[in-house]
Amino acid sequence: MTIGIYDPYLDDVGGGEKYMMTLANVLSKEHSVEVFWDKKEDLESVSKRFSLDFSNVKLVPNIFSSNTPFLKRLLTTKKYDAIVYLSDGSIPTVLAKKLFIHFQQPLPYVRVDGKTKLKLARVTKFFCNSAFTKSYIDKTYGLESDVIYPPVDTHAKKVRKENIILTVGRFRVRDVLTGNSDFKKQSILIDAFKDMVNKGLKNWRFVLAVSVREADEKAFEKLKEETSSFPIEFLVNKTNEQLWQIYSKAKIYWHGAGFGEDLEKYPQYAEHFGISTVEAMGAGAVPVVINAGGQKEIVADGKEGFLWNRLDELKEKTELLITDAKLLDHLSKMAANKAKTFGKDRFTKEIYELVKV
Repeated sequence: MTIGIYDPYLDDVGGGEKYMMTLANVLSKEHSVEVFWDKKEDLESVSKRFSLDFSNVKLVPNIFSSNTPFLKRLLTTKKYDAIVYLSDGSIPTVLAKKLFIHFQQPLPYVRVDGKTKLKLARVTKFFCNSAFTKSYIDKTYGLESDVIYPPVDTHAKKVRKENIILTVGRFRVRDVLTGNSDFKKQSILIDAFKDMVNKGLKNWRFVLAVSVREADEKAFEKLKEETSSFPIEFLVNKTNEQLWQIYSKAKIYWHGAGFGEDLEKYPQYAEHFGISTVEAMGAGAVPVVINAGGQKEIVADGKEGFLWNRLDELKEKTELLITDAKLLDHLSKMAANKAKTFGKDRFTKEIYELVKV
């Protein structure tokens, strides 16, 4: 089969890009795979960041760009046996034999008109990255989608655990997907850790592993300046291999996307799945993550880690782990076992089953 793949956010190098380009990677083992994109360096950045091999993947002109005339786009798609399209809310018109639409986030604001319904009828299959995303997509579009969780292989290193609380995520002044500022809530988590230090926490570090774009560097430097007198460290634009070093050293993992937001009105502000949470768990870091979005599908409260709704809960549950080494060790093992269920082998099997429909 000749399969075309499109991700409108390929230059953002986030979790969605890892999902779509891992999909390209696994399908290229048995099929001819082409990615619609114009900048080779963006694909190279994804390859480096997520340690993905694209030697069997071909980069072709982005026919889904607004610069491509509709008729040319339509005729180009005729050569493909299948197209896998990450939707930003839009549904493309293509002549490929099969069309698979993937959703990475809730889209409650989309209005489905008669024209869109006709497009939906030509889609072979819809699939989402989590049950959380699915619950909104199915309601928005009036369909029944599948859930294929992201591929999260674990690469824990044999290093000594240290007194580290870790969070991993993109630093964006304004998130490209949601339009929201401080989407990953790094500043909120920093303030929570500062408060714990001010109240007596000693011999622990808070490490923020972040990707930072050039446009956001000024705001990022300002954030760093506000942490200078605390045991807070930043790891910037690290490779997947480098991230696994810090995952493996960390004892606790924090995640706060969605905190303080009106998630009934704006569910897209919550984490849609939580790849970094699973990666941390795979390295034995105990998750203490917000009780929202896809995080609830990853962590059962008190079983593999803890969920929290308020900042005082975040701090209290973290302090419990810090003071109870036996509990920390038990939950670490449980978290690592749970992470295995989200592996790449499972993802590969489900993707191949999808395209055979």
